[in-house]
Amino acid sequence: MSRIAPLAPPYAADVQQHFDRIMRGKPPLLLFRVMAGHARAWEKFRGGGLLDRGPLSLRQREIVIDRTCALNACEYEWGVHVTAFGAAATFSEAQVHATVHSSADAACWSPAEQAMLAAVDGLHARATLDDAEFAALSAHYDEDQILEIILLCGFYRTVSYLANALALPLEADAARFPK
Repeated sequence: MSRIAPLAPPYAADVQQHFDRIMRGKPPLLLFRVMAGHARAWEKFRGGGLLDRGPLSLRQREIVIDRTCALNACEYEWGVHVTAFGAAATFSEAQVHATVHSSADAACWSPAEQAMLAAVDGLHARATLDDAEFAALSAHYDEDQILEIILLCGFYRTVSYLANALALPLEADAARFPK
């Protein structure tokens, strides 16, 4: 069980509306139920969401999210995203495995994806990008995309902190880290 108790149904009408919009008919994730029990935290959490149609493709977005969650040892959120978006992102089994276990230059990624993964790794390790990482990123992505990559890394590091620190049990139908 989570270290902070999640909301239990029935949910207040405004909370149910948020769950319906986010989950599209599926039951709300445990993380959402915990956050929704705390109005200020829930509002801030929802305000940071980056799952809209931003400047990155769904595939690019999910590479950044999955790698960020894997680097933060957040199996909870990694599994939710691999399950919910992995097929739509056209991830191969090797790519799913690589988000957790391979270096950024793994052969299963395109050069643009390798540059993006190296940026995620740099941000995770040093909270910055060195000149070479930024140049490699700039060779493949425009300024809006670069900002989105940085924002995604920061937001999903926060999500990882939440899921890990709250000791959220893994969602029953979510993927598990590959061995």
